[in-house]
Amino acid sequence: YASMNLAKVGNSTKLKSFLTPWASGEKVFAKAPFNTPWRTMIIANTAGDLMLSRLMLNLNEPNKLGDVSWIKPGRYIGIWWAIHMEKYTWKAGPTHGAKTENVLRYIDFAAKHKFSGVLVEGWNQGWEDWKDFKFTEPYPDFDIKKITDYAKSKNVKLIGHHETAGNTVNYENQMSNAFAYYKKYGVDVVKTGYVGGKLDGKQPHSSQYGVRHYRKVIEEAAKYKIMIDNHEPVMPSGLQRTLPNLMTQEGVRGQEWDAWSKDGGNPPEHTTIIPFTRGLAGPIDFTPGTFNFTNPVLPNTKVHTTLAKQLALSVVIYSPLQMASDMIENYENNPAFEFITSCPTDWSKTVVPDAKIGEFVTIARRDKATDNWFLGSITNKEARTVKLDLKFLDSNKKYKAKIFRDGKGADYESNPYPVIIEEKEVDSKTILSVDLARSGGVAIILTKL
Repeated sequence: YASMNLAKVGNSTKLKSFLTPWASGEKVFAKAPFNTPWRTMIIANTAGDLMLSRLMLNLNEPNKLGDVSWIKPGRYIGIWWAIHMEKYTWKAGPTHGAKTENVLRYIDFAAKHKFSGVLVEGWNQGWEDWKDFKFTEPYPDFDIKKITDYAKSKNVKLIGHHETAGNTVNYENQMSNAFAYYKKYGVDVVKTGYVGGKLDGKQPHSSQYGVRHYRKVIEEAAKYKIMIDNHEPVMPSGLQRTLPNLMTQEGVRGQEWDAWSKDGGNPPEHTTIIPFTRGLAGPIDFTPGTFNFTNPVLPNTKVHTTLAKQLALSVVIYSPLQMASDMIENYENNPAFEFITSCPTDWSKTVVPDAKIGEFVTIARRDKATDNWFLGSITNKEARTVKLDLKFLDSNKKYKAKIFRDGKGADYESNPYPVIIEEKEVDSKTILSVDLARSGGVAIILTKL
């Protein structure tokens, strides 16, 4: 079915709905009788309660894949940010990012810090013109067997990449062989991309044509027990309940906009809004984790946060597959990196102690594997003091709180780097008072004693 859109009617509070049409103008092709999708409205007492609703997810059909024990959340790294910073290139050449020796270096770093995988873009033929990608033909300097054998020995996975440039016909003609090729080498996660204009130069992404294509990709991947991270998607609608190998999707102004957007990048309030807009639709592959705020390619474009806020985003923005996006050199020997390497992506419970859309967000999540809690609190361009009520902790239990907060003089524009790391003993009756810098944040690990 075509994706539904909402548009404001003039200056009123009315919204008008419309379906994204095919290139030929038709909205939907269907054979009667047929069922239309659910239309929902979430109404809650607080902003936080909006985030906790599972209404849309649960209106989707249950899991149709059967045994899904092969589906594994995780946190990964990749060569992607270095390509945006023009240290490497997607296409083959002297500074090709996907060279075997460079990928092995990233795998070593991932193994050292217990990341689950390494995403490698620009490994296959076709990046010269972004048109005729070949999904089973690597560049000569990318030795996939050597890389995946080495990764396996380090307990790290190669995360695959299929950039299509929106050429869906070319992709569908190769898709089965492409997934089989990756499966042969033990690759079980693939990031798909559709950078460019309309699909095949004519069909809107959110049309029925696009919706059918994206679902076909997810279903085909499932045959090979491959998980999908879908970029440039149709707006999510809870399909991951039916097809759980759909792990996460973009569909948002992600952190990559802070690398190349000529409008300067995402504003400070951006991440205090999207949990209540795009975030209500499902997991977001936002790719937080920037530690170096200098942009040599576009000096006036940058990440508009403090470093502490980057840490907190690992909790605030939900994605069961989440990337620590920066270059590995920028993580080395930085004590704040401990929060990212400690923070899981698979949760048993989420609470929203306090939030005001566009101003600040505080979210706490409990790790499914350990019962430890992780808390992230962020603010917009206004500095503020937040009161963090820890009443969600188990009563009559003590916890060690390891706090990563904005340091003295921290400011997203003039000095985003200062971070203070401290430890306190807390319990469910504790209320922590923390000063957040402008576009700042605090990230906390709560370990039961």
